[in-house]
Amino acid sequence: MGLRGLYAIADADTLAGRNLLAAVAAAIDGGAALVQYRDKQSGPAQRAERARTLVELGRGRGVPVIINDDIELARATGAAGVHLGDGDGDPAQARARLGGDAIIGVSCYDELERARRGAAAGADYVAFGRMFPSPTKPEGPRPPHNILRRAREVTGLPVCAIGGITVDNAPKLIAAGADLLAVITDLFAADDIAARAAQYRALFAQKD
Repeated sequence: MGLRGLYAIADADTLAGRNLLAAVAAAIDGGAALVQYRDKQSGPAQRAERARTLVELGRGRGVPVIINDDIELARATGAAGVHLGDGDGDPAQARARLGGDAIIGVSCYDELERARRGAAAGADYVAFGRMFPSPTKPEGPRPPHNILRRAREVTGLPVCAIGGITVDNAPKLIAAGADLLAVITDLFAADDIAARAAQYRALFAQKD
């Protein structure tokens, strides 16, 4: 599966006061390769409505939209897949519920063993971080950058970096082996989301 490029994490808290659909549309227009809907605060009905809207947007523009943490919400809304953190279920369970074509990612934090287990259970990508200080997860583990290349060697899967990523520090992670850069604040707090997404797309193009 060719997962590579900007991974736009549409976090409802980060986007408070801004139009979620318009923000994600701008990120896709700028070149986001994958979108995740992340919402820790809204009630079930609002989360389902938002998820369906984003899934339809992504489907119409040819960009997969996956759901953070919630396998059943992903199934109910026809999302392209799910991202699983600690305690959110395992990839095998997600695969059984979502089907063979679903994109399933797992958070590995700073642990290669989690990546090994995720790959064995059928994950499509493994994610590490926070790679830099992050306002979203200020207390998260800080793995060394070389874990990205090591994880690819161990699992054979695309590797995602997350946490405090900006267009200025992103080249270090791409050089270290990141296939996906999961970005929240630097993307969705930008004055021009599409232009910021295009900057990330250009960084990957330079590497190709």
